Amino acid sequence: MRRLRLLFARRYLFSRKSHSVINVISGVSAFAVGVPVAAMVILLSVFNGFEGLVKSMFRDFDPDIAVSAAQGKVFGTDSLGRSRLLEIAGVADVSFVLEDQALLEYRGRQGVATVRGVDSLYTSVVPIEKMVVEGEYALQSGDMMQALVGQGVAFSLGVRTVLFDPIKMFVPRRGSFSTLIPVDAYRTKEVFPTGVFALDAETDGRYVIVPLEFAQSLFDYGGRVSSAMVRLEPGADVDRAAAAIRGELGDGYKVLTRFQQNASFYQIMAYEKWGIFFIILMVLVIASFSIIGSLVMLIIDKRKDMRTIINMGGSVGFVRGIFVREGMMISLLGAAGGLVFGLLVCWVQVTFGVVKIPAATFLIDAYPVEVQLLDIVAIIVCFTAVSYIITKFTVDRMIPRSAIRI
Repeated sequence: MRRLRLLFARRYLFSRKSHSVINVISGVSAFAVGVPVAAMVILLSVFNGFEGLVKSMFRDFDPDIAVSAAQGKVFGTDSLGRSRLLEIAGVADVSFVLEDQALLEYRGRQGVATVRGVDSLYTSVVPIEKMVVEGEYALQSGDMMQALVGQGVAFSLGVRTVLFDPIKMFVPRRGSFSTLIPVDAYRTKEVFPTGVFALDAETDGRYVIVPLEFAQSLFDYGGRVSSAMVRLEPGADVDRAAAAIRGELGDGYKVLTRFQQNASFYQIMAYEKWGIFFIILMVLVIASFSIIGSLVMLIIDKRKDMRTIINMGGSVGFVRGIFVREGMMISLLGAAGGLVFGLLVCWVQVTFGVVKIPAATFLIDAYPVEVQLLDIVAIIVCFTAVSYIITKFTVDRMIPRSAIRI
């Protein structure tokens, strides 16, 4: 019976003798359905591209796992030795970091930045060297302390690596000080900029990287750090390694994966993505109502055929099944066309980068695109459900159970 219903539906849709205004309207309905499907594929893929781009930025600047004190800002390196962490399965390397805010002054300009002091193993955990766009990554030359400045900080202060002028850093002096001599309220140190790095506006507009010893002296945290940055071995399970580190260190430390370090960002990205999905889904629902007109006209046109089928012993359910399949075929043809077109547009953008980003300072020059299988499955499932509900409701209203009324 199912194959017979499908046979009738295919005949009504594709038979040459049945070509009429109804078929034209059916084609328009299929097109109306295909447009939002293509839009869903394209917009979600572009959103995935930007999400992947931002996540790659986090991978470049944030460690796989960050260990910090559960209470307070800093902890002693003697209480958390590097060898202790390296013994944990999956841990490849560890770098100690101390960061805090400071007031910077360079050639008369001032600004606030986060000063990150790093040790010699920092480059093995964070690939900072590949982000250098001017000068070089060299934090110390003999006894002279040097700094790598974020591009945004360098722009606001007018930092030039070719000029042999130091950056002055001012931080409040911890402990007691005399209010009669305000200059004693601040500790001041100088560092020479030798390079500029660029990643994203938030990061390189905030950070200045200096040697760990310089930061400990500046902030008066001798022998202490604010976090231990952990790089895992390729293929290591992040959650399992984090759990092992927590078990080893106890409750005195916070152990955060990269996702947990930026949990609010990932949650916002997820909300935005599915917000876009449901907005376009509403457009798809509205576009699917165009199928109602096609079905109504087709049912009116085929009343004689329906009467004949019922007189030959066919049931109302059988007749309804024919037109439900007719409506689903119109919907699926439109959706298939929209899906193919959307994937084709994504492939063209990935291959050729046709649509450019109108911003010379952005990291890429074309809109990033990433097609994900889960998105395609969600689109297909939601579209099929919407189309079936609309088609079934229309057919049930147009063809009552009483065969006498047909």
